[in-house]
Amino acid sequence: MPRPAAERSRFLPVSRADMAARGWDQLDVLLVSGDAYADHPAFGVPLLGRVLEAAGYRVGIVAQPRWDAPTDIQCLGRPRLFCGISAGGLDSMLAHYTAFRKKRSDDAYTPGGLAGRRPNRACIVYSNLVRQAFPGLPVILGGIEASLRRAVHYDFWSDSVRRSLLLDAKADLILYGMAESTLVEAARRLQGGASLEGLPGAAYIGARPAEAELLPAYEDILARPAALLEATMAIERQVHQGTAVLAQAHGNRFVILTPPPLAASGCADLERIAALPFTRDPHPDYSERIPGLDMVRWSVTAVRGCGGGCSFCSLALHQGRRIRSRSQASVLQEIRAMVRHPEWSGAVTDIGGPTANFWGAACAGDPSRCTRPSCLSPGICPHLKPRQREYLGLLRAARAVPGVKHVRVASGVRHDLALQDAEFARGLTAEFVGGQLKLAPEHCVDQVLTLMRKSDFSLFERFLEVFGRVSAGEAREQYVVPYVMSAFPGCTMDDMKQLAAWFRAQGWQPQQVQCFVPTPGTVATAMFYAGCDPACRPIHVARTDREREDQHSALLPGRHLPPGQVAGAPPPPRPSPQAGGRLRAGARPRRSSR
Repeated sequence: MPRPAAERSRFLPVSRADMAARGWDQLDVLLVSGDAYADHPAFGVPLLGRVLEAAGYRVGIVAQPRWDAPTDIQCLGRPRLFCGISAGGLDSMLAHYTAFRKKRSDDAYTPGGLAGRRPNRACIVYSNLVRQAFPGLPVILGGIEASLRRAVHYDFWSDSVRRSLLLDAKADLILYGMAESTLVEAARRLQGGASLEGLPGAAYIGARPAEAELLPAYEDILARPAALLEATMAIERQVHQGTAVLAQAHGNRFVILTPPPLAASGCADLERIAALPFTRDPHPDYSERIPGLDMVRWSVTAVRGCGGGCSFCSLALHQGRRIRSRSQASVLQEIRAMVRHPEWSGAVTDIGGPTANFWGAACAGDPSRCTRPSCLSPGICPHLKPRQREYLGLLRAARAVPGVKHVRVASGVRHDLALQDAEFARGLTAEFVGGQLKLAPEHCVDQVLTLMRKSDFSLFERFLEVFGRVSAGEAREQYVVPYVMSAFPGCTMDDMKQLAAWFRAQGWQPQQVQCFVPTPGTVATAMFYAGCDPACRPIHVARTDREREDQHSALLPGRHLPPGQVAGAPPPPRPSPQAGGRLRAGARPRRSSR
């Protein structure tokens, strides 16, 4: 049923009637998304729509169009400049299939959580629809699916190496990463009739620039799997250092990858974006809730970029390793706006980003010359200058905003970094953990942690001691929920038995167990495909679903092996006050899979 015009006018147009209400006869830019339309800064396409709107462009959104015909794509008419396409907040294949290639029954970014509202390989399907609907219209891809598939990549779901998504989607451009400023520049260039080649943070098909570093070609990677790891490491360096232009041959054509935009103005850009008129609501056409919106509706993104550099994670590859933080004034302004929302309940559910306690952190070195893949592994970089005490002050200032009852930090905390500041670790535990704090040690075996680029497991144990001691002193019943991973490249069944033995010694049942999924573009996925580490040393890879399931099952309820079957397990850790699901810092005994 159509909603009142006043309610719909707070959103970007999704119909011809919405355009007419604004006096528009044509859009400048059409955005297509695999997610439902929630007007929230955590949803990529609505955020880009607001940015383009603020730059003076007429923007409309088609969310989750049908893919059997171009009818939905055509509903707003042909845009004047271009169509921007995103598969949504997840790679569409990951959104549809589990780590064991089984079809998922839900989709958090769809009203009612229903699965099946986006196609497999959504960027390719949507691009085909746009070309049918509007022949000759420039097509620009973005979002996580396009970003991580911009070069030759391994596709787990087809168990094959695929070409750059540019070629398969026949798109004009991929803008990778957080591309707000670059998308506006693309619109300006198209409006002025200029070429899109050379935009920062972009991938396009063209002539190889003379200064470009040559990546292993598609055909080379097919012939020599380790070449994928070489290419992936080079792309990671480009993102982290922001300097080189890369080129990758596909037959007689080159995919050109330009370095990301400079991060110098990133903080100001973040603050301008946060101040845009987001409603924080689902579009009024929806009658059912969007689970993904419910999870983030009252959260605040205070920081972008991640210095962790975990080899399995796409966050640093997508957002970059250079930290951009909003000012305290900007964060508090957003919270005051949230408090005025008619559905505000009083709790800020998170203030953070990929790594919350990286807020305000700076590098005292020259990032463009840094060769470290991580600021935290194998140890904390001496050039890293965190400001965790100031972040604690930000949380306290947010809690003092009139109308705010609670401020929580439930995830996104690096425990190894937190241990560098005892006051921060104590303040976080005593004041801002709302019952559970999710941490990601991921494993306990040194060789696996090294391949993951995670810190020594003893640091996790040290943080548990701090957490348990502070929680007991405050008489607060709260729990650490550890994320752990099975079947990571280089992880054997004996390694999983050691991890299971550690949990058993603590009396814990792990709540969040993730089986490694080789998502496109990450270093860990390249290791999975190549069967070697970055130094080209062979590693064990659990390739078959049977072996992956066996590793995963080692940590699940009722599947624990008796102590006598644990091969090479370390001595059980000394019992501590946080061990045990019924004690203050224990993990609640519940089965689930991340």
